[in-house]
Order: sequence, then structure tokens, then C-alpha cells
Amino acid sequence: MDGTEPRKLPRVPENLLKKRKKYQGLKAAEAKRALEEKRKLQPGKQIKFKRLETFVRNSRRKMRDDCRSRRMEVYRKKVPNLIKHKLAFVVRITDIEGVSSQVMHIVKMFRLGKIFAGVFIKLTSEAIKKLQFIEPYVAWGFPNLKSVRELIMKRGQGKVDGKKVALTDNIMIEEQLGKFGIICLEDVIHELYSVGEHFIDVNRFLCPFHLSIARHAGINRKGYLTEVGDPGHRGDAINDLIRKLN
Repeated sequence: MDGTEPRKLPRVPENLLKKRKKYQGLKAAEAKRALEEKRKLQPGKQIKFKRLETFVRNSRRKMRDDCRSRRMEVYRKKVPNLIKHKLAFVVRITDIEGVSSQVMHIVKMFRLGKIFAGVFIKLTSEAIKKLQFIEPYVAWGFPNLKSVRELIMKRGQGKVDGKKVALTDNIMIEEQLGKFGIICLEDVIHELYSVGEHFIDVNRFLCPFHLSIARHAGINRKGYLTEVGDPGHRGDAINDLIRKLN
């Protein structure tokens, strides 16, 4: 065995090696073209079809908003007396799909991103004009101390480091609002109801209140109107709506 010579590998002609290399290159290019064609033929996102009634409804809403905007420029509405009421609670109770850009801007400014979302606002002449403009989509009125307390106690949430945190810890409230002299939940309620000096800071810290509604009201139109009522200014009757949705 030791005297045997090592086995020699068969030699391949150079022209055959070139043919093999060329063939491999052609196969790689063909595979690349096939992959590109496959990507072109892959279907994209499916087209979402909308019913004709949707376009008609959205068009009518936009025309109504534009008409209201023109009327407000010509006729200056009388602003209600602000001496008695300084605080308002606004609840979005209808869909805003297809509305004008001005309505959408006001709704976003009031942070009413979702249906049945509610916020406190400070009543000024400018705020009332904006409320009158979006009245077909919201219900608003003057909350009493009991309503403010129940909303804060049951559904109050604050934004801490970009996250929603329930208002269950006075230490957290003091850390976030202590620089304004607000150190507990009762201070938050008092600042909101009295529309104090730091109302804007407290309201900015609070997240919009996401209210609930009976199951039948979201399906049945008659039940919806019975549960929520018509949009617009409610005055002191907004407290009844808060009792139903809180």
C-alpha cells in the first residue's frame, strides 16, 4: 500500500470549463429575469369599492359644511353670555367621514379623534363659534361639579411619557402637575370645574374621555337616538348625557 502512487484526477479540457462557466452565467441571468417577472405579476393591494350612497352622503355633508361656513362669514351669530358659564364638555356623537377640511381641523383641535370621545374646553367667544360650526357632529353643554368628578374618577387618564396612565396615584399627579400647585385628584377636579389659572395645562395633561354606549344604540338608529339624542347645544342637559355614557 505504501508503494502505490496517488490517484490522479481526470483533467477537464479548458474549452469545456469555459462552456460550463458560460452556462452557469446564463442560468443565473435567467433565474434573475424570472424573479423580476414574478414580482411584476404579483397582485398588489385589492381595490376597496365604495357604494354610491357613500359618495352622495359625503358630498352632501361637504356642501352643508361649506354653506354653513359662508353663512357664518356673512351673519355674525350672537355669542351666548359667558359670565355664567366658563366650562363646557363636548362629546362627538356622529361619524365625520367626508366632512370639509375646516370641520376636520376643528375636531382634531378639540382632540375628538374617536366617536363618543369627550373633552373639557374653556368657553370663549372663539371657542363657541367653533362649537357652533361643528354642532351637527357633537353634543356640548355645561357640566356640573358632580359630572366633572364622576368623569375624572371613573375614566380619567393622564399622558405620562407618551403613555396613558389612570389617575389612581396622587404621587404621579404631583410629579406631573406639582409645579402648578396641583398635587392630588381633588386639585385636578377643582382646577377643571373652576377653570383656574392652569386649566389649559391640566386639560393638556388629561387624555380625552372615551365614553361607552349601549350595544343596541350602535346598531339600531332608533335606539341610537333614544340613547344619545340629537347633536348640538344641550345646556345643562349635557349632565344627563354624561350619566348615560359614563
